[in-house]
Amino acid sequence: MHEPQNGLGGARLDDHLLLSVEDLAVHYPVGGGLLGRKRRLLRAVDGVDLTLKRGECLGLVGESGSGKSTVALSILGLLAPTRGRIVLDGQVVTSRPAGDRKSLARAVQIVFQDPYASLNPRQTVRRTLEDPLRVHGVTARSEIEDRVATMLKHVGLRPEQADRYPHEFSGGQRQRIGIARALILNPKIVICDEPVSALDVSIRAQIINLLLELKDTLGLSYIMISHDLGVVEHMSDRVAVMYLGRIVESGDWREIFERPAHPYTQALIAAIPDPLRHAPLATTGGDLPNPLNPPNGCAFSPRCRYAQDVCRHEPGPVLETRPDGHAVRCWRSEEVTRQLALTSIQGARP
Repeated sequence: MHEPQNGLGGARLDDHLLLSVEDLAVHYPVGGGLLGRKRRLLRAVDGVDLTLKRGECLGLVGESGSGKSTVALSILGLLAPTRGRIVLDGQVVTSRPAGDRKSLARAVQIVFQDPYASLNPRQTVRRTLEDPLRVHGVTARSEIEDRVATMLKHVGLRPEQADRYPHEFSGGQRQRIGIARALILNPKIVICDEPVSALDVSIRAQIINLLLELKDTLGLSYIMISHDLGVVEHMSDRVAVMYLGRIVESGDWREIFERPAHPYTQALIAAIPDPLRHAPLATTGGDLPNPLNPPNGCAFSPRCRYAQDVCRHEPGPVLETRPDGHAVRCWRSEEVTRQLALTSIQGARP
């Protein structure tokens, strides 16, 4: 589903910005202190701008180590940024005191990758869902029981299963419990951190469809973090591609998947199994560079087939949004786009 529903009486989605991440940076000093070693700076996230609209699903993709989870932890208020600000529903949350974490938790929740590791094996499902309600001031027993039963029904479980322990459920059922826990406080935003990667292939589609159904039913907004671009393509309205702490491309899901303008995005999409693809996309070799010692110029240049001298000596250009909403950080983006179009035409020929 790629047409976000806002559930706001027909108001235009563009008029209802829910989350804004502005120039977000998270830096860690590493080393130093012994034998005169110089401290170095790990730039886990370095100048990220993101927006999320009401009823929208934003896909955040990239290799491990690109900074996706760091961005998520900052939005959740679990990691203080080095600079930048996060605005949630018109309120700046990065300037709030640490003790105000509870109010942010009511607005933003997360579904974790491993449903078994994220659940307390010594707690029943009922206790898992009741505890957040009590912490956030819900004390009436009847209200707690009603909300727990309603949420279990929302995620496809029966209320009578609430007295079971996590080990008594299958992997897919445990992830449904994890989703119920994330939704029990009625958040506005749910961050899905690889929500189906630990599940059997036969179960993944069920969980994806459940998330889409809940998005429409409860009026949720999602940030979908995933290595599986097939999942991102199916769920997302917009996509942002991260590489070594920065966003290198963003735009409408169709633009990203059909007309990728950054070589790294092309390489990610090329990794999706697609027997119907007429022509191969550009692939890449090597691993993500050491973030403590990033390459000169564009960070992707050592792995890029299009790289030229300007790419190796000058940082990538500013991420500027085009009139169609497509933004790319690449010196050679026009050449990349032309080459993709030419390759597609040649591959489509009989």
